[in-house]
Amino acid sequence: MNVETSSLRALKARSNPGQRRNSGLLRRYAPRNDGMMVVALFCAMLISIGSAHAADKVRAGKSIGSLWAFLPLDIGMEKGLFAKYGIEVEISDLGSGAKLQQALASDSIDIGLSAGSDMMASVKGSPVLTVAAFAEEPRSVVIMVRADSPIQKPTDFKGKLVAMPSLGSVSEWLLRRMAIAEGLGQDGVRPVSQGSVQANLAALRTGQIDGMVGPMEVGFTLEDRHEGRIAVRLAKYAPHFHAHILFARKQLITEKPDVLERFLKGFFAAVKVMKTDKKTTSEAAVRVLHSEPSIADRTYDAQVGMLIDDGHFDPQAIKLIKASWVQLGMLDKEPSDDQFMTTKFVPVTP
Repeated sequence: MNVETSSLRALKARSNPGQRRNSGLLRRYAPRNDGMMVVALFCAMLISIGSAHAADKVRAGKSIGSLWAFLPLDIGMEKGLFAKYGIEVEISDLGSGAKLQQALASDSIDIGLSAGSDMMASVKGSPVLTVAAFAEEPRSVVIMVRADSPIQKPTDFKGKLVAMPSLGSVSEWLLRRMAIAEGLGQDGVRPVSQGSVQANLAALRTGQIDGMVGPMEVGFTLEDRHEGRIAVRLAKYAPHFHAHILFARKQLITEKPDVLERFLKGFFAAVKVMKTDKKTTSEAAVRVLHSEPSIADRTYDAQVGMLIDDGHFDPQAIKLIKASWVQLGMLDKEPSDDQFMTTKFVPVTP
């Protein structure tokens, strides 16, 4: 019979003590190992969840909130493009280039979207550097007049009063370039600041000014309502230019370069969306800028070609901008590039 007695089993166990010890160890510790694995997995989940919510906050300001070209901030947030790189953006509209510089200087914002000519602020002591460019010739900047204005061409602005959000801005710079190019002389047109775009529009409607420099999309809206029209598109006076650039506080550049790099990746990923997806961009313009759909589409067609999707700088544009600061009496001599910009973060590859 194949019956194993208890005595025989005991004898086998004594003859193989290692097996007996291993068996006991397995019985003793197997449950504890399973528990440790569960705890480890739980901790990993907590770390993963915590990381997902640990986005770095970046405060970004627009010099003029109604500009179509500044939509990358909004599209990047709505499409999760900043979140993809662990960035949360707080967006604010400052109303003018001068107020944007005040916000940067007071550490109210970290990043500023503004005009290329505003890079001079760094030379004059603003604690910022230009870190990327995202538009070439200034297609967005036009001179608007009332619908019943007798002004028809650039030379008709001789001696006229033209308003803009702030003096010393790209608006004044382009206006003076037009005056020089058209033979009116640097002071042939009288620039004046009325504050915001809305304030300028009010002054235009009441006849306090002869024209106003502002965003093309505002001009399209005036034409659509038969309240005004675009008299001059100023882009032709600066074919090599950077219409729009990104400022960053020097503190952010030196102390948190990784945060800045990730912000730029999200921003230029949004620029790529704008360049390839008219529908998404126009929908954002309607939602954010309160444009009519027809105005949003018209603005897209007129301006999309100026966008830069990797942040690179055009050497000819930088040379022109520096020369213009001296030509227009804003600076005594041309500054070195490192006084107002850095190429450390470009080109950007999202």
